[in-house]
Amino acid sequence: FSDYFGIFGDVTGTLEIDPANIEAAKVSVTIPVSKVVTASAGLTDHLLRDGQNGAAPDFFGSNPADATFVSTSVTKTGDTTADIVGDFTLNGVTKPVTIAAEFTGAGANPFNQKQTVGFSGRARITRTDFNVNFGPQFVTDTVDLDIVAAFEK
Repeated sequence: FSDYFGIFGDVTGTLEIDPANIEAAKVSVTIPVSKVVTASAGLTDHLLRDGQNGAAPDFFGSNPADATFVSTSVTKTGDTTADIVGDFTLNGVTKPVTIAAEFTGAGANPFNQKQTVGFSGRARITRTDFNVNFGPQFVTDTVDLDIVAAFEK
């Protein structure tokens, strides 16, 4: 009856970008699924719980592989926006995913003075495409991914 959300932190990755040639940009990130956090301890436990009696887990299981995203193309869609298409791997399944990305700022990080560039993005996946099969009759199959990222040089 209401939406749940989780946060995946400790993401690592690389960005290669030339502001004069945005469409040549490349991004690669690794998302530690095992570190998912939700506002409900019960939900977090369920996400990371093994399947019963040898069955597949409802969501990720207790020792999930990291998820990854590796870009395959970038298409500029506006002055500060682009579509980033890439291969997203989750639960051992790789599928193409498009991130609608927006540049949010760049400059020296005030804490460490490293040059930093920030982006936000949004993507949508179908969870059963990635073997997350729990309760499709009462838990939506469509998952919206809200992404915020900063890369330091």
